[in-house]
Amino acid sequence: MSPSDATAHPAKPDQLFDRDVEWADLVGFVCDPRPGATLGLVSGRRRQGKTFLLEAIAKAADGFYFDGHAAAEAETLHRLAERFGEHTRATHPPHWQRWEDAVDALLALGDQHPTPVIIDNFPDLVGPSPALPSVIHRAYRRLHQVRRHNRARLILSGGTPSLMRRLFSGPSSLHRIASLELLVRPFDFREAARFWGIRSPQLAVQVHAVVGGTPAYRGDLVCDDAPAGPHDFDAWVCRTVLNPRVPLFWEARNLLEEENHADRALSHSALVAIAAGRSTPGEIAECFGAQLTDVSHVLAVLQNRGLLHAEPDAFRPALTRYRIAEPLLAFEHAVAWPHRAAIEQGDTATVWQHARATFDSAVAAPRFAQICRDWATAYAGPGTFEGDPETAVRGAVSGPVGSTRLDVDVAVRGNVDGRPGALLSVGLARWNETMDIHHLERLRHILSVLSTSGEDVGGAVPACYSGGGFGPELRAAEARGEVLLVDVDRLYHGE
Repeated sequence: MSPSDATAHPAKPDQLFDRDVEWADLVGFVCDPRPGATLGLVSGRRRQGKTFLLEAIAKAADGFYFDGHAAAEAETLHRLAERFGEHTRATHPPHWQRWEDAVDALLALGDQHPTPVIIDNFPDLVGPSPALPSVIHRAYRRLHQVRRHNRARLILSGGTPSLMRRLFSGPSSLHRIASLELLVRPFDFREAARFWGIRSPQLAVQVHAVVGGTPAYRGDLVCDDAPAGPHDFDAWVCRTVLNPRVPLFWEARNLLEEENHADRALSHSALVAIAAGRSTPGEIAECFGAQLTDVSHVLAVLQNRGLLHAEPDAFRPALTRYRIAEPLLAFEHAVAWPHRAAIEQGDTATVWQHARATFDSAVAAPRFAQICRDWATAYAGPGTFEGDPETAVRGAVSGPVGSTRLDVDVAVRGNVDGRPGALLSVGLARWNETMDIHHLERLRHILSVLSTSGEDVGGAVPACYSGGGFGPELRAAEARGEVLLVDVDRLYHGE
């Protein structure tokens, strides 16, 4: 190992919020002193901070960074050559006519020491140059055969994981030679609250229900405007996400702009249905009278783009339930979409006054339930459940024929004594409601129905998650060890 290789790994810049795990993974990859060129793939939805992260790692490790744009191949090669000349301090930039020449020159940067070579927005380059993944694959084969000392650390970034998989499929699959595959996710609910500087858990849930954990929504898209406190939330909504003069107002439309016209229209209808509480393909299709095959296609497209999550029902694994992954899309289709004309005419305050109840029931309540599920798997302390939680999803329990369907908001499964999939808890989540003993009685009934159907409920903990607090009888039941109670303070600050 050379002296330069033995230097300490570069520290994460102060201006890079959180992302400790991602930074450690990238630094470990680009600073790996072992011989042999390596490849890393970085993916994630747009506006998650991939570019900021990669620019920071390139600067910290003295690497080469190129931001790709959709353009003709000749134009891209010309721009890439200019950036390459600036990086190498060449008197004149090279004149590349083919991607083969450019890729060989970029990888040669790693001939002397580990060097990050980062190509961002890579999918935009593949459109005009569909052979580019194969060009890179062949270049790596040559390096591994004749220049095994080369330590180029090539990182290709951009797009959702499904898009990156499609780009790199086939006989020359880059996935086969990649030693790093990093997904840059939105901040989770706790990280998002810290990022926005929000201390009130109640306010944090409301803001998360609008903008989720996408970092870019905190800066330019709202002109760095954050709610001053719980009293400011309504006014903040009116001056940002419901304000046509603020970029965030248009962002939900931008998220769908890549679809063709027919799919885009059907996508909006599907999202409206999901925002209204429909979750299965059949329910969504029935909501607006579409063919199930057409709806299934659109749901698959939205899922591939990272805009929907598909999860099995907690008690009927063959039944898939969909939820909107990007909270801004849920807000748009439940609150803003039905009132677009009035909003664009400047009647924002009246619209929000009429839509406030819809926001609480159709946007904040489902988001609160998802926060509860995330807490159960990520933050619940040891011993909270009688086992190690692995999944927390929604589910529906069917009783005797003709009886009302029983919905479970937080069904936790995990490992108990080495048995995977054991039911650890069934829970109800209520955002704007004080929960009391009748909620526990409902959970007991659900557990009884599940037991009758053959589910092992012996270790299942009844749980109530509330944004409005708990009544005295339910608190008394908690004291007797009969129920788990989780309020917003525990969600954001406890285990």
